[in-house]
Amino acid sequence: MPAQRLRLVFAGTPGFAVPGLRTCLDSGAEVVAVYTQPDRPAGRGRKLGTGPVKQAALAAGIPVLQPPSLKTAEAQQQLRDHAPDLLVVIAYGLILPPAVLAIPRLGCWNVHASLLPRWRGAAPIQRAILAGDAETGVCLMRMEAGLDTGSVLLSARTPIGPDDTGGSLHDRLAALGAQVLSDGLRRLTHGGTLPETPQPETGVTYAHKLDKAEAKLDFTRSATELERKVRAFDPWPVAEAEIAGERVRVWAAEAGDQGPAAGDQEPGSVVTTSKHGIDIACGEGTLRILKLQRPGGRVISAADYLNARPELKAR
Repeated sequence: MPAQRLRLVFAGTPGFAVPGLRTCLDSGAEVVAVYTQPDRPAGRGRKLGTGPVKQAALAAGIPVLQPPSLKTAEAQQQLRDHAPDLLVVIAYGLILPPAVLAIPRLGCWNVHASLLPRWRGAAPIQRAILAGDAETGVCLMRMEAGLDTGSVLLSARTPIGPDDTGGSLHDRLAALGAQVLSDGLRRLTHGGTLPETPQPETGVTYAHKLDKAEAKLDFTRSATELERKVRAFDPWPVAEAEIAGERVRVWAAEAGDQGPAAGDQEPGSVVTTSKHGIDIACGEGTLRILKLQRPGGRVISAADYLNARPELKAR
């Protein structure tokens, strides 16, 4: 069957969505418009920032639309005027009402960064690391009115390694999502069908949006939990801890012995220090701080931090 040229509208905002946009452009489809969230103030100067998807779309010469909502009749008519065959959505950040989902001739697809129905919602990458999941993946899903409840068209898996951070897993899943989307578009373009697998009712979990208040390390928890939090919250919002009275950001750490806190010391106490790291007593085991950042400073090794705080070297 000869290939058909699809009219696509793409909706996305952050860097995670950029590989998917490039996949749409490379698929042979006609990308007639890109929707992205309105520009928002960013940085110390609070100047309006241009998001990664908007930058990529402008560089490709594609019209960019930034309505604050898709719930208005005007915004819906504007989308309808583009006469899309398919709407591809990746990390757009705005709710698509049923009236919008009904506009594209072939419906709406979404690339979601988890193995549904586990980790529906806003922060699936970080929640998977925090929970200690052994693997995660991406799903190409047909969108419906519920939150990430639609049938799965295609999926791909990847292990979560012991050194994976929120950043490294983000980048790997963005690339994997683009591959799955590419496969789906290729099948659709050549007249193929994609099997639609309804999500099971069991195994549903929700990946609630990250809150900066979660970043504080509670040393009454186990070292294993805290090590996962450090990895999950890199590069945002970054774990925070108090070391001998000073508040710091923790960029790298590893869990030590998972028995009771070393020497039965109070959780949060500095147990030992060396060029290899700073060991903090936890509810279970010890957490070795490897890289950290003082207020207003740059990211440094534990050894450099100890040089700046010689009173801790004697421990």
